[in-house]
Amino acid sequence: MSEGKDLEKKINELDEEAAVYVISVAAELSGLHPQTLRQYDRLGLVSPGRTSGRNRRYSLRDIALLRNVTKLVDEGINHVGIKRIIELESAMANLSIEVAKLRIEVDELMKKENK
Repeated sequence: MSEGKDLEKKINELDEEAAVYVISVAAELSGLHPQTLRQYDRLGLVSPGRTSGRNRRYSLRDIALLRNVTKLVDEGINHVGIKRIIELESAMANLSIEVAKLRIEVDELMKKENK
């Protein structure tokens, strides 16, 4: 039963990470013009996957990021600021994962010590 849940979780993660949406679909889903998506790629605000023919392919995570970029632009933040915010949010997420791993490790050590 646990294996089934693990597989389902992996499939959901793959779906979020899978770069499958062509630029026209990603533009529609994000509410942006395809040229804006190209510009954000050039600026390094989003890094879509690429096919062997170098065509962009966007994931659901990319589309969520594009929506976040739109909100930040609407708040008047420039592209350099947005890029820094994205970098800091990514670093924070990575650190949160590391903290969670360390908490698990501490819990396991505490259990061993109490035995």
